[in-house]
Amino acid sequence: MRDDLQGLEISQEKLQYLTNLPVHDELLIIINPLIKLGKLYIKKIKGSEGATVVFIGFSTFVFSCLLFDIIIKIFVTWITIPSWLLLIILGLWVGGLTQTLLYLIWKKRSKFVKLNMTNSLQILLNDVDRYNSVIRAIDINDQIQEAGNPEVVIKERERVIEALKLTKADLVRALKTERIMRENKSFILSNTELFVNNLATLTAMQVTEQANEHGRLLNEALQIALDVQLEMNRLQSQG
Repeated sequence: MRDDLQGLEISQEKLQYLTNLPVHDELLIIINPLIKLGKLYIKKIKGSEGATVVFIGFSTFVFSCLLFDIIIKIFVTWITIPSWLLLIILGLWVGGLTQTLLYLIWKKRSKFVKLNMTNSLQILLNDVDRYNSVIRAIDINDQIQEAGNPEVVIKERERVIEALKLTKADLVRALKTERIMRENKSFILSNTELFVNNLATLTAMQVTEQANEHGRLLNEALQIALDVQLEMNRLQSQG
């Protein structure tokens, strides 16, 4: 990823921090890290240091089995099945228990997000997904260009990057606003006279850019701000 794109994408950690919700939280499958580790191990074997990697891996495996066997014979003398079979059974049991706990935690977090989800937040999350998709599309386009295809160069790249920076700032501001509204909904509904509706001011903000990519992004950012203000207006009208 080029330097001008670094830091533009809104990461999942950043999104969860801004919303104070575990949004886009994925269920961790414990077998996936093991698969990645296996692929990395195979890749290392195929490399120039393959023999060393095989020796270290085999030595670690044998040492672990011997250590487990010694522990079983010292502390669990009543077990008669082979230690290697016990190790497999124990590994499957611990793995299954861990996966169950991870699922229950993920289910609880997903339910918490669902209970706190608002229309405005859903709109903002969709806009964040579209924004990140633009970042990834530009990155892929850059890779295609660097592979020897100069005809796919992005015109007015600096203006596009500047528009993305402005869009990110608007998204962050909108997410912060939505969080404040959501976490203080009861107070807002009971004190509507303290909040001034700035929707008219926002509506008066017209984007004069042409209908190109960065102009579209700026208009999208304005729409996000309008969506948040509309949500606040709807909440106030319920008071």
